[in-house]
Amino acid sequence: MEAAREAEFVTVAGLVAAVAQGQSGALWRLEGIDRQLDANLVRHLPGTGGAPHTEDEVDVMLVVLGGGGTLTLDGAQSQLSPGFLGVLPRGTSRALLAGSEGLLVLTVHRRRRGMRIGRTAPAAAPRPCELHLVCGRCQRHAIEADARYCSACGTALLPENPTRQA
Repeated sequence: MEAAREAEFVTVAGLVAAVAQGQSGALWRLEGIDRQLDANLVRHLPGTGGAPHTEDEVDVMLVVLGGGGTLTLDGAQSQLSPGFLGVLPRGTSRALLAGSEGLLVLTVHRRRRGMRIGRTAPAAAPRPCELHLVCGRCQRHAIEADARYCSACGTALLPENPTRQA
């Protein structure tokens, strides 16, 4: 039987009060691995925001809780103030710019898919082990790939060097 998930409750006023005045970024986010939604409470300091970007995977609901600013969505600008609620469709270019009071927004969207198994670019071949170039006595690493003796203390190095000529 599946364990019941606990509800999450917070107050926006409590979150904002608990954070230093000059702090920006995510003040809160939903937790839990088996949730269906992602939500973030984000503070942008005055005059800050983000470069235009396109969200290709999910629609995003944006709720302005405090401050003000400008939303640019596919080139069209909307003025933001507390109570503004908008749905930003996936595939649209969007950017936020906080006004003189800063901007406090709640974003909610369907949880993005996790990492997927698939083809990746081939990895570079691993470097061969160089343990045979480490001196067992003084732990120094030999500079020459075909070294027979440690240049620091003269100890013979391991004979398993694959590049060493016999």
